Amino acid sequence: MDQLQPDEQLQQQQQQSTSDTSTNDIWNYVVFVAFVVVSALIPIRKRLCRRSSNSKSKQDYVFGAGHISTLAMMLSIARGTLGVISVLGYPSEFFYRGSAMWESLYGVITAYPIVCFVFIPVYFDLGITSVYQYLELRFNSRLVRCLASGTYIIRTLLSLGVTIYTPTVALNTIIGVPYWVSLLSITVITIFFNALGGLKAAVAADVIQSLSMTAMLVGIIIYCSITVGGVDKILTISSDNDRFAFFNFATDLHLRVTTTSAWLGELFNSLSLLGCQQNFVQRYLSMPTFGQIRRTLMLNIPVVILLFSLPWFVGMAIYAIYWHCDPLKASVIAKMDEILPYFMVDRFDSVPGVWGIFVGTLFNGALTLNISNINSLATVTWEDFLSLVPALRKKSDTHQLNVIKLVGTVYAVVIMGVGFIVGLLSGVIESSMLIISATSGPLLGVFVLAMFIPFANWKGAALGMLASHLSILWIVVGRLIESNVSEPLLDTSIEGCYADLMEAQKNATLLVAVALEEGVNAVETSTLLNRIYSITYLYYGVFGTVLTVLAGVVVSLATWSSHDVYNMKMLHPAVRWLYSRCPFSGKHFGSFEVAGKGYGAGMKEAVPRC
Repeated sequence: MDQLQPDEQLQQQQQQSTSDTSTNDIWNYVVFVAFVVVSALIPIRKRLCRRSSNSKSKQDYVFGAGHISTLAMMLSIARGTLGVISVLGYPSEFFYRGSAMWESLYGVITAYPIVCFVFIPVYFDLGITSVYQYLELRFNSRLVRCLASGTYIIRTLLSLGVTIYTPTVALNTIIGVPYWVSLLSITVITIFFNALGGLKAAVAADVIQSLSMTAMLVGIIIYCSITVGGVDKILTISSDNDRFAFFNFATDLHLRVTTTSAWLGELFNSLSLLGCQQNFVQRYLSMPTFGQIRRTLMLNIPVVILLFSLPWFVGMAIYAIYWHCDPLKASVIAKMDEILPYFMVDRFDSVPGVWGIFVGTLFNGALTLNISNINSLATVTWEDFLSLVPALRKKSDTHQLNVIKLVGTVYAVVIMGVGFIVGLLSGVIESSMLIISATSGPLLGVFVLAMFIPFANWKGAALGMLASHLSILWIVVGRLIESNVSEPLLDTSIEGCYADLMEAQKNATLLVAVALEEGVNAVETSTLLNRIYSITYLYYGVFGTVLTVLAGVVVSLATWSSHDVYNMKMLHPAVRWLYSRCPFSGKHFGSFEVAGKGYGAGMKEAVPRC
């Protein structure tokens, strides 16, 4: 038999390679679809199988009727620290900027006991559905309640828009699915899930997502450890290339991240999220006793440390693979956030189903987070806005539940629209952190006024929130429009890449030189406004909280009247103890008397005790 010509052999090899690739792609598509479908159906399987006997009340939809296990609740609460954005963003953050942002973990850990022992005792026994109802009880003002609810709704809508857009980048890059198809799919599944689920189903979805995402990240770390020669090798490579940057206590507010800004900024952000945001407080209040809440939050600290740190370890592991051949510098990828999806395709394209699981996990992560938050958004909208309409308030419990689900459907569509808008922008990781930081301060500040300032009234709370919102909004807009905020990346190498990529290094070097020159010019022409705009966004939550409290105190002292009297049981127990010993020299702000059952049941005529 004649030998095949070299051209024919090459052609056959190419055909075989194409055939293998097509087979692998089919397997990946099947795995992706199966993973998403199964993950979405498991939490609502009972509802699908026994629909007639499993009808839900509004209370069951909102709080899960107290049937959620402690372990499941722990994973659901911790799930907030392991979103899709962190899974894609933290590895790239470590690769290109080092470990400095990792220290925001200090703030998260510090926030848990504060929320547990400071915030939860104040409104645990109120018997409320919306946490913002507490503000109305404290200030006797629907306006303050609506301002806080509106802040939460706007922040969550914007954050979820960024969240659901993030996996569409991976889907488009790896599979080629158009952005609009991914966004529409997430929205349709969310609407279906929201109609049949509730808090219990949302918690179950969070548990599935937490376990699957953790398994995926651990698998990546194991693979990289074997590839480079052990965990110690991963640590050595990162250390030798200046990726570790811990315990930098510089006081310059304009540095992007230091130990101080990471800890303090994340502390205020986490207090606002964990202690003042409906989706988290809703989970606490679904538990029957304060003891269970305390156990859940305290036991959750090591879980949060693990889940928060995993993406950073993944960043270290991927850096150990590509430290000598940066895909971004070599122009293989267009954005730094694409480093993890690129790694999955580069290393596992020949293994059937692997990147299908990866993309499915990202897709499902955005989906479950969307579902979980929509449940809380719809609840807050009903309790704080729609329940004011007499015609709706008089409806039956079943009718009210249907209205809440309809509101959730509307929000799902709105979030999809925000996702399309995010697609026109850049820097989704920075955008997400900017949204959280910019909106945390006013929300946390008004709760601090309510719990700890006896003479705070509704006028001070409302004006404090408005002043904080407007001030932070001014800084954010100035930062986005006028400020030349310099955030240089750490040095990377392409010396280990192929020879035909060396030209990219020359181009990158030229671009860096131009950027440095522009940075120098920006510093030379710096003005006071630019100095304000270039303050790191990690401090926005701190500034917003302080400004809300200060403005609220000043206005309250200037406007206090007998009409502002309130039930002193709304204050933190420690503040009530101090107040009962007359620290204000006989100044009367309210009564300790309670009428009816529970703090929110009503208030007798004020009978000052000091």
